Amino acid sequence: MLDLAFVRENLPAVEEMLRRRGLDPGQVLGDFRAIDERRRNLITQAETMKAQRNRASEEIARLKKSGQDATALIEQNKALREQGEALERQAQESEQELRSVLAGIPNMPHASVPVGKSPEENVEVRRWGSPPQFNFNPKPHWELGEQLGVLDQERAVKLSGARFAVYWDLGAKLERALANFMLDLHTREHGYTEVLPPYMVNSDSMYGTGQLPKFAQDLFKCEQHDLWLVPTAEVPVTNLYRDEVIEAGRLPISLTAYTPCFRSEAGSYGKDVRGIIRQHQFQKVELVKFTRPQESYEQHEQLTRDAERVLQKLGLPYRVMLLCTGDMGAASAKTYDLEVWLPGQQLYREISSCSNFEAYQARRANIRWRPEGGKKTEFVHTLNGSGLAIGRTWLAILENYQQADGSVIIPEALRPYMCTDRITAKKIG
Repeated sequence: MLDLAFVRENLPAVEEMLRRRGLDPGQVLGDFRAIDERRRNLITQAETMKAQRNRASEEIARLKKSGQDATALIEQNKALREQGEALERQAQESEQELRSVLAGIPNMPHASVPVGKSPEENVEVRRWGSPPQFNFNPKPHWELGEQLGVLDQERAVKLSGARFAVYWDLGAKLERALANFMLDLHTREHGYTEVLPPYMVNSDSMYGTGQLPKFAQDLFKCEQHDLWLVPTAEVPVTNLYRDEVIEAGRLPISLTAYTPCFRSEAGSYGKDVRGIIRQHQFQKVELVKFTRPQESYEQHEQLTRDAERVLQKLGLPYRVMLLCTGDMGAASAKTYDLEVWLPGQQLYREISSCSNFEAYQARRANIRWRPEGGKKTEFVHTLNGSGLAIGRTWLAILENYQQADGSVIIPEALRPYMCTDRITAKKIG
């Protein structure tokens, strides 16, 4: 969420930001100035009425103490109280209306973010590795997984419907190996602390990281409970410090978590229907940082390098894309996407988004820090990124390490976790 004073004082800049994000300022802001002015007027009137009541109460007390009749003034004060309460209710309604407008305004992009309307206008920053060369036509992961007996989408449909998967034998072991490998890498070499959070969170948590109210259709809600299935570990891990003040000496805080993620994929009907690119449930290792504002962009680069290191150690070719204003998430000020090469599909696909949210999430979740020797608190900057999405890493390994005989070589970094160097066809189930 942006600061109210900032929006009030920089409304033309906010309107221009919305246009650069491909949004209509009128639809997002409504009549912001009128709403803001009405709210301030109502607050002023309510406070004025309260002051009048306080003075009347003092006069009533004086009259009673001196033995004089205060009946008329008591009746007058009762009317003032009713008027004041009505004004306070209107002020609260106006406050909520303004807060709803603020909650719907996306973050201000960093100056380095390119202006654009679609993914085609994202900017490639760098590449790592060369796509493997095959002396045969490489297959997509859905064919490989079925032929190897490690991926079963047909039975998943029977269990849960479309956009779910069942993993068998070394396919299941590969998922587990990837999670352990990523967590070990981030905790042992990159300095992150591992967290195992709940997989269901309340509405306040979803609001704090920006999923609610705007993106409710993309989430799974538990009926009869104020609980939502997490779409990413970003939500519970970021909200660990909601309504808290972090002492300066503890920053930066770097946390990593492995969780399943649940997404309804609203609006994605017909997209990526084959394979496991886009699922209702998938597993992911998340990286989250809380930093001082002046250090957040340095930490953003470091977080991105930490995510890249996973791909490098697995020998998976990838590129880093700087997202343009029109393709960036609403809460983000700057985002890098890591896109892994998939030879079975002859394209790069996103496997991690690494974002700096500046104070946007911290303001919504009221996460502050206290500078050394200072009494006044400030909002921290929050960052996160996938380190990595396990399902997409799984399928990238199958496609990049496939062999002419249909087997798949296990990357060296994973062999201690897998206790084998190859996946070969095996009939399961």
